[in-house]
Amino acid sequence: MEGLTKIDDLGKPRVVIVGGGFGGLELAKALAHAPVQVVLIDKQNYHTFQPLLYQVASAGLDEGDIVSPFRKILSEQDNFYFRLAEVQSVDPAAQIVETSIGCVRYDYLVLATGATTNYFGDELMAKNAVAIKSVEDAIELRNTVLSNFEQALQLGDMEQLNSLLDFVIVGGGPTGVEIAGALSELRTHVFPKDYREIDFKEMDIHLVQSGPVLLKGMSANASARALESLEKFGVQVWLDARVKSYDGYTATLSTGQKLVARTLIWAAGVTGAPVQGLDASCLLAGNRYAVDHYNRVQGYENVFAIGDIALMKTDDYPDGHPMVAQPALQQGRRLGENLHRVLTHRLMEPFHYDDKGAMATIGRNHAVADIKLFGKEYHLDGFIAWLAWSVVHVVSLIGFRNRLMVLLQWTWSYFSYDKGLRYIIGKTKAPLVEADMEEGKAIV
Repeated sequence: MEGLTKIDDLGKPRVVIVGGGFGGLELAKALAHAPVQVVLIDKQNYHTFQPLLYQVASAGLDEGDIVSPFRKILSEQDNFYFRLAEVQSVDPAAQIVETSIGCVRYDYLVLATGATTNYFGDELMAKNAVAIKSVEDAIELRNTVLSNFEQALQLGDMEQLNSLLDFVIVGGGPTGVEIAGALSELRTHVFPKDYREIDFKEMDIHLVQSGPVLLKGMSANASARALESLEKFGVQVWLDARVKSYDGYTATLSTGQKLVARTLIWAAGVTGAPVQGLDASCLLAGNRYAVDHYNRVQGYENVFAIGDIALMKTDDYPDGHPMVAQPALQQGRRLGENLHRVLTHRLMEPFHYDDKGAMATIGRNHAVADIKLFGKEYHLDGFIAWLAWSVVHVVSLIGFRNRLMVLLQWTWSYFSYDKGLRYIIGKTKAPLVEADMEEGKAIV
């Protein structure tokens, strides 16, 4: 067919996976020994371990420590093919995926496109805030934070100076809590050594949460301990407050409070990233595809969705499973088994989510964890939770090199009280212009 991408036809059913996040990659691995051809399409050529993006943003890890190329991960899988492309639309009647490099035929299509930042229609917020959803976002945030302090050295006006030193974080979930804790560590242990001319008592970190508690979805113990730790670290937490507007300089809260900060970090919500072509009726709240208990998209026999883009309603999860890594991993694994069953003329088995709990780190020796084992729940906090969080994240990384590098970097940082990756490469969110300086160009 004219326009098809150049992919060998193995004479086997072709499973096309759109998106190489946790779910898509796990599915590709689960199909290693299935009688199929696996084609993974992603606009990046690497898998990102998203839970540690905030560590890149706060100079704790190098971006290379949390990414791994798809071709390397699946180099020994003979039925695996990868194409670097962006999916534009799907033609379910012709069983074709239209991409930026041509069309790809499929027998089974799996959408694992994940989620994107949700600014709830606020265009000004989207323009001025910094998100942490990708490696590029994390690098941009790191550059912005470091550039703020470099530029602060040139200012004498206290309001302008404070606007560079202060940070507003929107969203009290794990990402917001973790970046707030990381910034407080930098303020205490790292930045005073680098920028001796700045009084870091002037650096304020604001965490704004629209609800009454932090870490919604975790236990009351975890929420209370997270709040206690952040306040101990000097983070100003605003509960039951929303950021109504942000113009790049002033964040106005629903309480009427105005916070002046040149950097606002958005960790307040995500929305599904659907592709064009499927019937609009299968899209539910949050731009997630309605799927049955086998992850089939509503109205289609050979189109599936897994991970953040899928909304599977169950008695335990009437609003769908949480948009975190574990459901995506488990759905990818189950769907791989089910596709193998279909091809060997066996019945598929429904998906059941095994909730292993949740955890979040707040800073050195401080974390919270709700762990579910053998039908019991355990609530950890403090050093033991921090140690558990560290072990789980190191083990969960893909590849021996990444695990080793992260372990070494964390060990060095722990004993040296240093984060050595404080370099500015690439763009920043909102660099100062000459008009912001006290009297044009400074004489130094």
